[in-house]
Amino acid sequence: MSAAAGHPVPEPRACVIGWPVAHSRSPLIHNYWLRHYRLAGTYDRAAVPPEELDTFLRGLGANGYVGCNVTVPHKEAAFSLIARPDAIARRLKAVNTLWLEGGEIAGTNTDIYGFLASLDAQVAGWDAKPGAAVILGAGGAARAVAAALGERWPGPLYIVNRSPERARRLAADLQLDARIGGQEDLAGALAGAGLLVNTTSLGMVDQPALEFDLSPLPRAAAVCDIVYVPLETGLLAAARRRGHPVADGLGMLLHQAVPGFARWFGRSPEVTAGLRRYIAADIAAALAAAGEGR
Repeated sequence: MSAAAGHPVPEPRACVIGWPVAHSRSPLIHNYWLRHYRLAGTYDRAAVPPEELDTFLRGLGANGYVGCNVTVPHKEAAFSLIARPDAIARRLKAVNTLWLEGGEIAGTNTDIYGFLASLDAQVAGWDAKPGAAVILGAGGAARAVAAALGERWPGPLYIVNRSPERARRLAADLQLDARIGGQEDLAGALAGAGLLVNTTSLGMVDQPALEFDLSPLPRAAAVCDIVYVPLETGLLAAARRRGHPVADGLGMLLHQAVPGFARWFGRSPEVTAGLRRYIAADIAAALAAAGEGR
């Protein structure tokens, strides 16, 4: 109860915004934690077209929200609209987690945290391997991965992208001393590497396959794919067959949700095996249903 007014304190309410947003599994994750920890609160989806993003954010508190997650295509636009982006958001020029602070909207990007925590959980000692870390892609996801590896990877970074110029801009924006290459340079980049990360959408359901020869990559090297639908991509399946330690994209999805939940609902949640099974089962069911509909 509110001591001053004697009225019930409303339950914390958060959401994920995107366009479209029906595919987002964030409500499954956050509502799982709310049930698990027996906390008051709700988390839902809000489909927000780009032309309505500014209006939605201005009315965030008035509409009863304590904060929200931001997914595609709004991460960069939301960054430009909020009053208090933190240092991580300013570096990436994108936000995925917003909250109210002194009547203004503050924001961060938890993808760096999510990526590193996922690798820590899935591949012990991943950041102690020799050689370069090879990043495939230079889009929005690559920015967070490159920034994360700039913090933790002890060796050189190598960004391989269909457009090397875009990769150069990414490295320059993040002030990273990274090697840059095109597709024709991939085999050379893999030779002697200690980590390979796919940040592209290739290999995702309804996207072209990611196809290249893994044989130049040392078998001790870790392989990570941030795609999580399907949970085991073609890249990860090929890497497992060769004996590489692997990390899938589901871990990043789960871990990036932790800081936002802690801010909105007052408890830092754990990414448990039970949560992972729950989301993995939903992914499998969705893929099965989509297969039956084809």
